[in-house]
Amino acid sequence: MRVLAHHIYEYEKGLRSLVLHTLPSSLESGAVERLRRRGICFHVERVSESRINIFLGDPLCVEVVTRMCRKPLETLSPEEDFILGIMLGYSRLGQCRRYIQRKALAKAG
Repeated sequence: MRVLAHHIYEYEKGLRSLVLHTLPSSLESGAVERLRRRGICFHVERVSESRINIFLGDPLCVEVVTRMCRKPLETLSPEEDFILGIMLGYSRLGQCRRYIQRKALAKAG
């Protein structure tokens, strides 16, 4: 939960507009309660029986994630993956490389 506290800090200080936090599903209720108490918008996605992803941040960003991520992250299209990576603040060049690689794999497969 210390990493979640750090992610909340970064969001509240304006360093990030959107955060993806993965944690054991056993900690979901505590994480959700913490976010609700602070009035932070969030969306929970199940990764497996034992893991969850929590997207937290600006309500507009969380709304985009909620609409786009209705399936496991590994099944996102190259375009959806690119958008999500950019929204999360990942390296633009890294996301461009990843997009090109994923498009090449999709074309080959």
